Amino acid sequence: MSDKKKIKKEKTLLYGKNEINFLESLLNTPSPTWFEYTWQQIRVDYIKPYVDEMYIDTYGTAVGIINPDAEYKVVIEAHCDEISRFVNYITEKGLLHIIRNGWSDHQIAPGQRVHIHTEEKWIVDWVIWRPAIHTRWGSRNSWGEKAPQVKDITIDVGAKDKKEIEKMGIEVGNPLTYDASFMMLNDRYFVGRALDNRAWGFMIAQVARLLKKNKKKLDFGLYIVNSVQEEIWLKWARMIAEHISPDVAIITDVWHDTSTPMIDKTIEWDTKCWEWPTLTVWPAVQNNLLRHIKSIAKKKKIDYQMCAASTYTGTDTDAFAYSNSWVASALISLPLRYMHTTVEMVDKHDVSETIKLIYETVCSVKKGQKFNYLK
Repeated sequence: MSDKKKIKKEKTLLYGKNEINFLESLLNTPSPTWFEYTWQQIRVDYIKPYVDEMYIDTYGTAVGIINPDAEYKVVIEAHCDEISRFVNYITEKGLLHIIRNGWSDHQIAPGQRVHIHTEEKWIVDWVIWRPAIHTRWGSRNSWGEKAPQVKDITIDVGAKDKKEIEKMGIEVGNPLTYDASFMMLNDRYFVGRALDNRAWGFMIAQVARLLKKNKKKLDFGLYIVNSVQEEIWLKWARMIAEHISPDVAIITDVWHDTSTPMIDKTIEWDTKCWEWPTLTVWPAVQNNLLRHIKSIAKKKKIDYQMCAASTYTGTDTDAFAYSNSWVASALISLPLRYMHTTVEMVDKHDVSETIKLIYETVCSVKKGQKFNYLK
């Protein structure tokens, strides 16, 4: 794409200052898997004016519905949980050992400032420590030092012993999240933790806002879903798919910007930020629904990238497609740098164009439309 065309597209942002403030609040609010309720409440309060009905299920998945009485149902879905850790063991000397909660990267952990979330206090500050390089055997004379393993990572909360830990209200099972706030980089990138996939929590909320703003009348039920527990193998998307039993599901997630170093494009595909949304080919993605989305993109002059999944998408697409309801499913992804770190990055114009694609796709669906196997 030419720079001239990109500059023109920069004027198409579909959100303003209020929406950026909403995005910032979403990214700064912890939502570790199984403990997503604080984040969900922020999103529910935002989306309520734009939907006809709203509910949160037993485990925390939030659903906003436009035309709840319609028989034909379309879902747009994003998961809201973030990778985190659990307290696993407390030593007599007042240090904490941790285990994963989701596919977190332990190699970025040493030296991080982090939060522990207890029953009594949502945030307690602590640090993941690492012995000084001067004291680690072999580090002075060798570049071959092994990377830290999960078992090597321990937490210092400033306690002198286990009893003081207990007085602080910390116990085994408390979730932990990194202390990493939202920022703008070069007036282009949104940066923070858990843009995977809270960026899409923001984006599908914007679809609801735009439908209301533009007074669009849908002749089907639209279910705007923020599901929980995706980071631990799509757990609750499977449940909500069977509960709603939709006809069509457009699942949203992020995918890697492979233009950064240390990524093999022959394995991870050639996708990058500032090249607009990514569409995925994979058996869980229904062919004719994918063709429909591509045709809408071309009609509305929205560029897109393509990638092919190998064994599974690793997203809630798999959960919806393989539910008991024969759900025609597709996956629209947002290019993202540095997934599952504290500095995940997405381009603000990619966000705008991707909102536009899912909005136009929703507006194009007709009541009773079938995406059959045959053309």
